Amino acid sequence: MFDTLSERLSKTIKNLRGQGRLDEANIKDALRDVRMALLEADVALSVVKSFIDQVRERAVGQEVMQSLTPGQAFIKIVNDELVKVMGETNVELDLHTTPPAVILMAGLQGAGKTTSVAKLARFLTEKHKKKVMVASVDVYRPAAIKQLETLAAEVEVNFFPSTIEQKPLAIANAAIEQARKQFIDVVIIDTAGRLHIDAEMMDELKQVHSAINPVETLFVVDSMTGQDAANTAKAFDEALPLTGVILTKTDGDARGGAALSVRQITGKPIKFLGVGEKTTALEAFHPDRVASRILGMGDMLSLIEEAQDKVDHKQAAKLANKIKKGKGFDLADFRDQLKQMQNMGGMASMMDKLPGMGDLPSGVKEQVNDRDMLRLGAIIDSMTPGERQRPEVIKGSRKRRIATGSGTQVQDVNRLLKQFKQMQKMMKKMKGGGMKKLMRGIPGMGKMPFPGA
Repeated sequence: MFDTLSERLSKTIKNLRGQGRLDEANIKDALRDVRMALLEADVALSVVKSFIDQVRERAVGQEVMQSLTPGQAFIKIVNDELVKVMGETNVELDLHTTPPAVILMAGLQGAGKTTSVAKLARFLTEKHKKKVMVASVDVYRPAAIKQLETLAAEVEVNFFPSTIEQKPLAIANAAIEQARKQFIDVVIIDTAGRLHIDAEMMDELKQVHSAINPVETLFVVDSMTGQDAANTAKAFDEALPLTGVILTKTDGDARGGAALSVRQITGKPIKFLGVGEKTTALEAFHPDRVASRILGMGDMLSLIEEAQDKVDHKQAAKLANKIKKGKGFDLADFRDQLKQMQNMGGMASMMDKLPGMGDLPSGVKEQVNDRDMLRLGAIIDSMTPGERQRPEVIKGSRKRRIATGSGTQVQDVNRLLKQFKQMQKMMKKMKGGGMKKLMRGIPGMGKMPFPGA
């Protein structure tokens, strides 16, 4: 997300860093570049105008002119205003009510609403230790009910069954009643979506909303629709009292216009980002961290949180201990490391959060492909346990067998073995606490909680 915007702003920032002092002329040039970057990212025109006015007002004042590092001062202003546009702080779900707390999910068809219900249920179960029930009142699309039932089983939460013969309001009331009897903490109600906003849809939503009185009414919207996402959210908010927004498909959105427009246009906070198809791919929205990512300064806090939540620490500690004792790093360990990176959203997601990644040439970024990681995993899985422990035995006929078993070419197997040898050499350097030295050489990585480092 934000690749296009980040690239444009990084160039502007690089130009400013070289300036000994800033005057109205070079500030004017910088503001023009920022304005074009925002418009290309499909940020709403009203938001762009307000943003530029705020930055200009602060930039031409004493704050920048008297600074010893005016370029950095300007960057700080842009960062502060980005944070302000997106809502200053993370707004958590308000679940402080007599159980069950009811969350109503609304949105257009195709925005990823039903998947977001499952993601949110998993988030509340794993992060907040809540007992969750999900129910669908979408009686117009039978597949929606079945889809939610399947997802509920995957994320291991309670599912309230419903049929297309029932009335949406009856389903919602029955689900909440059942939740009370089962001492459920949170009930998430998935509503019907339409291809466009219509009076019938809104009337039905209003009826359900007024009857169940949810503590949270979340609007799920596709971030790839850009500023239209903000306009649709505003239309819904005029009919329903929304409490927040979930932006979906942000992993496929290179522009980020929706994230920068929604808060300003609707006045409602973005509470979550959908960052992939998996039910684990939901992130709490932190404006300060997102602004830092846009400006190429990384997001180490989110990366550290992901490492704490998703990395198997026992396995990591076991590997660190093994390396310290000099017992060697084999292909089975390599496979485990690939799985750990996949659990954290893949290499591309991790790189997006590392400081300084915006300065990498686009060609280098394009080479980081998570599909390559899957291919490497498939090759290792096609090996015998003995081959993983002693890769030096893998010669001609074994390579052909492994390539056939993994659906790859012999060249791919050779490439993996070469990469593995390089990693083995690196791991030898880590013997006796060398990992800390290695991580200090990578910007921001010295803070990473590597077990045993």
